[in-house]
Amino acid sequence: MRIGIPKEIKPLEGRVALVPEAAGELARAGHEVLVQAGAGLLSGYPDSQYVSEGVQIQPDAAALYGRAQLVVKVKEPIAAEFEWLRADHVLFSYLHLAAVPELARVLKKKGLTAVAFETVEARGHLPLLAPMSEIAGRLAIQIGAHLLHQPMGGRGVLLGGLPGAERGHVVVLGAGEAGGAAAAAAAALGADVTVFARSRDSLARMRALGANVTALHSYHGAIASAVRSADLLVGAVLIPGARAPHLVDRDMVKTMRPGSVIVDISIDQGGCIETIRPTDYRNPTYVEEGVIHFGVTNMPGAVPRSASQALSGAIAPYVTQLTQPGWEQDSRLRSGINVQNGKIVHPAVAAALPGI
Repeated sequence: MRIGIPKEIKPLEGRVALVPEAAGELARAGHEVLVQAGAGLLSGYPDSQYVSEGVQIQPDAAALYGRAQLVVKVKEPIAAEFEWLRADHVLFSYLHLAAVPELARVLKKKGLTAVAFETVEARGHLPLLAPMSEIAGRLAIQIGAHLLHQPMGGRGVLLGGLPGAERGHVVVLGAGEAGGAAAAAAAALGADVTVFARSRDSLARMRALGANVTALHSYHGAIASAVRSADLLVGAVLIPGARAPHLVDRDMVKTMRPGSVIVDISIDQGGCIETIRPTDYRNPTYVEEGVIHFGVTNMPGAVPRSASQALSGAIAPYVTQLTQPGWEQDSRLRSGINVQNGKIVHPAVAAALPGI
């Protein structure tokens, strides 16, 4: 099979779907592996490393998409890439279609098969979403801590506090991979952390992070009370394939102190905070109701070397499976199919996009 790895062109996105070693394994298995020139540069992988692994370099997107049968990307295609997609392509990438109905329309019209990393499910887990969620969770705390600095417009709070100074308060909505990583990072800094989750097991896991972590059920009133005193609010709610529900409304945001910070990791699925909107790393923040909002839709793109290595290791076995006849019979990959034969076939995605 001809496997194509294009260069990501989303603003300031530096990741590459497969690092040279992983691409080389596919080449040695007999596949024709194609990488667009410069695709790995921002992750620290020059074209020469791919060539040394038996990978063919394609000069541009037209050549790459023109030859590929299986297209393996990181982020969903954006408008500039739509013209290269064909009905006979199998597209394997993050898609997050519930938040981008215009892309869903394009993929339906093209008639291709689109398999989304974020809905591939194995034994109740989302193995291809997990590594990027963990990175995003850690980054949420790093970024939030920076935005709280007074020169950035923040409240001037040191999250961990110090003798003679109060600790910062971090509120995390969700205790999955992203929320758990955010809570752990905030707890390690010494902040007071309040985590909201739905299951007792998740609450117990969060509470075990340390004496400075409070884990609570996701009741509306409890969330509203915690948000009021939050220095940093992290949204990390996920319902696979579906649009994220709003757990924090505008009225709650209005109660936050000026210079507080919101980082909504779930922005990829529409966001779980009413006042959030998508941004990118060129202009990552805006202020609404006196609160700094960070809504970058490709957070792990800030650390492309680490992210590419983690993502490549996770997806490589699934890429191999996609090259096999009858791959649709694999229950894990079948759960990842979002669009096929001109239809949205994933139930949660379809429910999120009525009429498309």
